Amino acid sequence: MGEQTTVKFPQEIIDEYAALGVDLPALFSAGNLGNRMGVQIIEAAPERVIGTMPVEGNTQPYGLLHGGASAVLAETLGSIGSMLHGGSSKVAVGVDLNCTHHRGVRSGLVTGVATPVHRGRSTATYEIVISDEQDKRVCTARLTCLLRDVSPGGTTG
Repeated sequence: MGEQTTVKFPQEIIDEYAALGVDLPALFSAGNLGNRMGVQIIEAAPERVIGTMPVEGNTQPYGLLHGGASAVLAETLGSIGSMLHGGSSKVAVGVDLNCTHHRGVRSGLVTGVATPVHRGRSTATYEIVISDEQDKRVCTARLTCLLRDVSPGGTTG
């Protein structure tokens, strides 16, 4: 956990943020909570975000992957997609998250894939499918983010 991997970004996104002096891997990381949970971002673009998370260390008392852990992975991936869609002039803020848990997982790694359902000027909605190592669906989630303008001082307006 906490290992740093290189995230694959589209070149135009790398160029946009590099011109602003922004470190993309740090900006579009899993954050402190995601890092503690072992979330790794594999690929990130507005059209698709892929990340993984270990089951070990993220279980509930019955030894199954905690539903809240799936929610953290889902919100992380959907938020990154929303942030990339909004671009450098917007900040994505989650306003609705729902998760349906389909099956339990006791070990291994789960993979989440976030794809857009809606990408507008003020909101973005992503569906996130989380699967186990046998490619069986563990959880289906949907995240909607509000896209807020960034003020010149770097704050949201």
